[in-house]
Amino acid sequence: MEDPSSRRDFIKSCIFLAVSGFCLSPLSLCPGCSRSENASLAETAKTRKSIDNAGGRADISPHFEPAYLKLHKSGELKRRGEELWSMMNRCRLCPRQCGADRLVGQRGFCQASSQLEISSFHPHFGEERSLVGSGGSGTIFFTNCSLRCVFCINWEISQGGAGEATNIDQLAMMMLRLQEIGCHNINLVTPTHYSPHILLAVDIAAGRGLRLPLVYNTCGWESAEILKKLDGIIDIYLPDFKYGDSRMADRYSSGAGTYTEISKAALLEMHRQVGVAKPARDGLMYRGMMIRHLVMPHGVSGTRMVIEWISENLPRDTYLNLMSQYTPVYKAHLYPEIARKITRQEYREAVEWARQANLTNLDIQGSPFL
Repeated sequence: MEDPSSRRDFIKSCIFLAVSGFCLSPLSLCPGCSRSENASLAETAKTRKSIDNAGGRADISPHFEPAYLKLHKSGELKRRGEELWSMMNRCRLCPRQCGADRLVGQRGFCQASSQLEISSFHPHFGEERSLVGSGGSGTIFFTNCSLRCVFCINWEISQGGAGEATNIDQLAMMMLRLQEIGCHNINLVTPTHYSPHILLAVDIAAGRGLRLPLVYNTCGWESAEILKKLDGIIDIYLPDFKYGDSRMADRYSSGAGTYTEISKAALLEMHRQVGVAKPARDGLMYRGMMIRHLVMPHGVSGTRMVIEWISENLPRDTYLNLMSQYTPVYKAHLYPEIARKITRQEYREAVEWARQANLTNLDIQGSPFL
């Protein structure tokens, strides 16, 4: 995932939690804040004795009903979660299909076993405006990742294993707590390898009053087979479209040489399920696909190819966030071509390409780039 936040946004999130009376243990604070080895997500999940039938204080449209409620009521949501769970015995939840038997404790290429691990959960104010609103996006950062990019801004979480072991019931309580303190959605960051846990937790939370839209915040490299099992569950897909050329994915994302073609198929499936993302009258997003593309130095991310593919294969009003905040962190210094930030000219070219392609639903970042 590419997280468009800054440390200022994280601090704002922490302040919001404090004034809301939301007592987080240090380890479950947002990335960049102080941490303690003695902190426990289990303790955080017990900050209230009961959230059953919470109803929530989230300021969302009273007319909105999340997609997953119908499947919860029929029992289909739990059935699909259990089906995905069984796929961890020779894991094929992500396109790597590494075959690890996660159910007996083996860790896959992503470094996850069947033990759920979470780094943090909190209102996030650094996401897209239609997700943040006034109460923040209810973000849950899952530990580990299958893509493992050399420039990952959250590498401590995605590849360093920062996080704590927790369980499905506690994950459900986190979702309800985020709703209760006023978040507008549940934003699942890097969810792929924990998709079984997520569906089972949503089923529990839905039975206790969860009604927020679900945001599937992914690197974009998703199996169409798995996505079809999420049909009718996810309200908002928030995928990266990282590379227009899979050779770059092979080089910078741990040999993910199938990235571009698989991601294209994934984007088509996501669009089929939820359609074009456009804010409602209240300014919030409730349904649709929101694509992110991180502009990288020296054209490494293939921005023009990404834009042209979107223009030719998806509606011209497909939401596209052209992100300018690339920062050479983690192992980026080992690759001279990506060891610097982008220039104003590189970002201006990206915007001009999008305009030439007649894309009409653009999230364009302004000063200092334009």
